[in-house]
Amino acid sequence: MTEHSSAERHRLRDADRPGSHWRRWGPYLSERQWGTVREDYSANGDAWSYVTHEQSRSRAYRWGEDGIAGVSDDEQQLCFSLALWNGRDPILKERLFGLTNAEGNHGEDVKEYYFYVDSTPTHSYMRYLYKYPQAAYPYTELVATNRSRGRGDFEYELLDTGVFEESRYYDVEVEYAKAAEEDLLVRITVHNRGPEAATLQVLPTLLFRNTWSWTSGQKRPQLAEMPGPPGTVRVAADHPRLGRRWLTCAGSVPLLFTENESNTERLFGTPNTSLYVKDGIDRYVVRGQHGAVNPAQRGTKAAAQYVLDVPAGGSATIRLRLSDSNGGAGAPGGRVGGPFGTEFDALVDTRRAECDEFYDELYPPSTSVEERLVIRQALAGLLWNKQYYHFDVETWLTEHGFDPVAQNAPIRNREWPHLLSGHVVSMPDKWEYPWFAAWDLAFHAVAFALVDVGFAKQQMDLLLRRFHLHPNGQIPAYEWNFSDVNPPVHAWATLFVYQVEKGRTGHGDRAWLENAFHKLAKNFTWWVNRKDVDGNNVFQGGFLGLDNIGVFDRSAPLPTGGQLDQADGTAWMALFAQSMMAIAIELGRDNPVYLEEAETFFEHFAWIAAAMNHVGADRVSMWDEDDGFFYDVLRRPDGSAERLSVRSMVGLLPLTAATVLPGDLRTEFPELVDRAHDFLRRHPEILATVAPSTIVGLEDRMLFALLDEERLRRVLAKMLDEDEFLSQYGIRSLSRFHAQHPYHVDVHGDDYGVGYLPAESDSGMFGGNSNWRGPIWFPVNALVIRALLNIYTFYGDEFTVECPTGSGRKMTLFEVAEDLAGRLTSIFLPDAHGRRPVYGGQRRFQEDPHWHDLLLFYEYFHGDNGAGLGASHQTGWTGLVALFAGLFKNLDPGELRAEGAVAAYRAFSTLRTQAPTP
Repeated sequence: MTEHSSAERHRLRDADRPGSHWRRWGPYLSERQWGTVREDYSANGDAWSYVTHEQSRSRAYRWGEDGIAGVSDDEQQLCFSLALWNGRDPILKERLFGLTNAEGNHGEDVKEYYFYVDSTPTHSYMRYLYKYPQAAYPYTELVATNRSRGRGDFEYELLDTGVFEESRYYDVEVEYAKAAEEDLLVRITVHNRGPEAATLQVLPTLLFRNTWSWTSGQKRPQLAEMPGPPGTVRVAADHPRLGRRWLTCAGSVPLLFTENESNTERLFGTPNTSLYVKDGIDRYVVRGQHGAVNPAQRGTKAAAQYVLDVPAGGSATIRLRLSDSNGGAGAPGGRVGGPFGTEFDALVDTRRAECDEFYDELYPPSTSVEERLVIRQALAGLLWNKQYYHFDVETWLTEHGFDPVAQNAPIRNREWPHLLSGHVVSMPDKWEYPWFAAWDLAFHAVAFALVDVGFAKQQMDLLLRRFHLHPNGQIPAYEWNFSDVNPPVHAWATLFVYQVEKGRTGHGDRAWLENAFHKLAKNFTWWVNRKDVDGNNVFQGGFLGLDNIGVFDRSAPLPTGGQLDQADGTAWMALFAQSMMAIAIELGRDNPVYLEEAETFFEHFAWIAAAMNHVGADRVSMWDEDDGFFYDVLRRPDGSAERLSVRSMVGLLPLTAATVLPGDLRTEFPELVDRAHDFLRRHPEILATVAPSTIVGLEDRMLFALLDEERLRRVLAKMLDEDEFLSQYGIRSLSRFHAQHPYHVDVHGDDYGVGYLPAESDSGMFGGNSNWRGPIWFPVNALVIRALLNIYTFYGDEFTVECPTGSGRKMTLFEVAEDLAGRLTSIFLPDAHGRRPVYGGQRRFQEDPHWHDLLLFYEYFHGDNGAGLGASHQTGWTGLVALFAGLFKNLDPGELRAEGAVAAYRAFSTLRTQAPTP
């Protein structure tokens, strides 16, 4: 903390203290609970069909809640969200619509326009924007048209239907501001962008997550109308755990009550247990069924019914207050005129100004207005994508009739009965991926370290705790298959977050790091025991998050039989070993016991490096000397082997396993260094392959890498070739070489092939919109940039390469990293014609001032033109652009050469350089 820190930084400091509740209320509601594995109780495991969007308005969920622009407490007991009706839609708009995996021609796909515009880390201020058509929402048209299109066709988007023509839509802006930890102000402003006056019903909705229908003896909470101050209506919310809260609504508007219970009559043709069910408010508003809501003004779901007549080009505003005090206490200096006096708007505006102040502290002074927009909206999206994730797998399995002891049925995730999650977790995308993914979460934590290192540490700790980590040491991948394998980047991200906090505060959290180390060591052992089939330090990780990048489905048995030695899996393990070694050395500064652990992980890395770089007649190597590139190796049952010569990110990932340790280790831990040298002397076969084994770097530094200088140059020459990997917008996941030279393998008369596809994939290998066959992905680009900076601190300015290859333009590796960061950032920045590459040919986003500055952070990007593809709100790892947009404004190559990783972590720790205060 610095003397002149913003109000939000003070709140953030308080939020990390025991007993603080600044993080209790936040955007923890899912954007989609239907179509998830948690809600799937089908016999065939078809989660998308078991609870559909059509059913979702009538079916009480088992494990969570969803809503538009929603917030909840951190256990999702009480939820607040928005419902809308334009007078034409066939249903009340209570949740975001999208296509299921089977309906979309490129897999699941949300068909709405919503934007996470702003948020502070403690959610003291948040802003969300939803664009709602004034015409009937085209549910049927979207499904029918997309279903009729093939994989080679574009997706049919909501803009394509014409419902936004003549700007006949509403911008619904939702702002939240905390007057105090438990006092939430809500301001909803509806802008009519159309040419004529229009009427919109806005129904702010309060409900309790249904916890009483599934377990006997659970006390039912209750919502009930209570008298409020003059000119208001009020709902009292009583919950056995949360206590009492009040929702006060400005204006004398109707309150509609029903129960958050399934409408079994509509869903299954069986009698309802209550007269009032989940879709009661929908039936009342849209269908005019007055008996669908409870005249006694009580229930477990309630909405205030605002009917707004909004003039053309005009706006209307609604104000509400959700508080633990029936007076809405918490505003400094008291209230003027009740809970919606003059201080209400003043306080919302103050929190918005404090949000500005918080981000102003973050920006490097030289960042442009456009770069600041990118940083701010990227981080806002990251902060909005938090979700309360509840899943008790043992209970879920039991409810399927599964006996965890007898193992009596082939049910998904049956190996994970211990997994018990009830936490706020950073999601990849709360609509497309409303469940945690292990490697995504690691990248999220890296980005979170910019704004909320306390939350970043909590997230890194989460999957290592006993109720997530498998007893055998495996980290759960994602709910569709917890036993699948994500890249092991947790150790790298843990060390990164630790060093960022150390750079910011002057000291690191050793207790947190030590706890993580022991859990990660267990996970490392799982990898060694389970994914190194032959014990040769070559790994067959399987899926590894890269979807359909390869010839075969790496999660399934190979059609050839045998096994696949994976260049990426082996590289990930080299990085894992390097990171564990670095953590052990850091812990060894206080406790020498960890120095032996550092030796162990050094030796693991050395054996992995030797295996990966091995060249000999006895074994086909992953390294192809003719091509100067790494490839997966297919090993057949008959003992034969061949490289699968696909130039993909799989072969670039060995570059990312590059870690530099400071030269002072030679004086601080001379025995550790001597034993490492002795190990290499005793194993000349390793000494010949560990690179660089005999070179001392800048400031006496030591580099641990899979590539010596010669191989590094050869790999970089391909990576920086515009006819191969280097795009105007970053590093492609597949070389463009394969556009003209697709790779094919014949297996028993069946053709398996890979070709360069810069946009959507034509392969359904992993279903959905999975696609690593050409587009640009931010997480692996981030690791490439990290490796280049690390290697630069070792070689310095003397090591230069052509960038782009063949251009004659020589760059240091620092300059290459800076260039790549600029290419990635440029995806979101206006070009010379004012057009943002992320939006491709979408004219509305490119030209309309009400759309142009609203950014979406997609899952991946077109390899040739930078257009956004896949999940549209994946600001988890695409939020890393916030680092790229500011880092090199704050990172001096001279400091990096002199100080090494310390300078890099300090630059990461806060985008604006500030002297750390111990």
